[in-house]
Amino acid sequence: MLAARIRVGALVRGGRQRFTAYPTINQILRPNPLLSNRFVSTLPTADPSLSPPPPPSLLRRAATVIALGLVFTSLGVAMAAAPAAPIVNELLNPPTDEETLTMFEPETDHQREVEEFINNHPLTKELRNKEGFYESRPHLKIPAPYRAYNLTGGTLLGPGRVVVPPVTFVEAGGKSLVAISYLGHELCGHPGIVHGGLLATMLDEGLARCCFAALPHKVGLTASLNINYRAPAPADSYVVLRATTTKVEGRKAWVEGRIETLVGEGETPVVLAEATALFVSPKHAAVRIYP
Repeated sequence: MLAARIRVGALVRGGRQRFTAYPTINQILRPNPLLSNRFVSTLPTADPSLSPPPPPSLLRRAATVIALGLVFTSLGVAMAAAPAAPIVNELLNPPTDEETLTMFEPETDHQREVEEFINNHPLTKELRNKEGFYESRPHLKIPAPYRAYNLTGGTLLGPGRVVVPPVTFVEAGGKSLVAISYLGHELCGHPGIVHGGLLATMLDEGLARCCFAALPHKVGLTASLNINYRAPAPADSYVVLRATTTKVEGRKAWVEGRIETLVGEGETPVVLAEATALFVSPKHAAVRIYP
């Protein structure tokens, strides 16, 4: 019996020792400072230099958006304005009178024939040698892209119409003007007869150009134009427009003129139409579209 008790007691003591070797519930739930410190110390620490920067302020973002808008708007305007640059350059730097005389290149045999006839006519040679007169082709001062939308400088110019740009001689100071033109068969009102409206247009423009140099800002608008038709104007013929400034008062200029046939030396021209006109320089005409 004693031996049995000793074995039982030993078993109990050994069992206690074996059971107390395992952690209790509280020990499992309670963190071990040594163990946690060991694991925490092995984790990488955050580098302040690698932290994301704070978001930009609202003011800074708005400034960025505005700057980008200005950049792209400027690029768009520049691209849109690029085709207009040559036009602006021609407006700011129009060709001189002398330069306009070399700007026209005949494209057809008929144009070359007309050009040669006008350049070698006695009236042309006389005016070129006359002191105080300046030769030009004023329609060629209009920028090329604008000519397609200009009646006398584009629409009416060309084969079958006003075959070559008129050659014009203007007396200094806006005193007088002489212009030589060739009127083709596509300008008729009746078969073989140039339309009276075209003669009116030529008189309106020619008389105005005559007095421009005598007016403020070198430009004037038609206030009145009176025309008397004297004879039919034959198509496919040369004509001469003559104009004289008769009076200038401030912004007003009175001009008279006529269109007649171009004839040889010693021949008497036929007057086709006569006109008188009043031109007024606008008060706000300091800026001109083109000369």
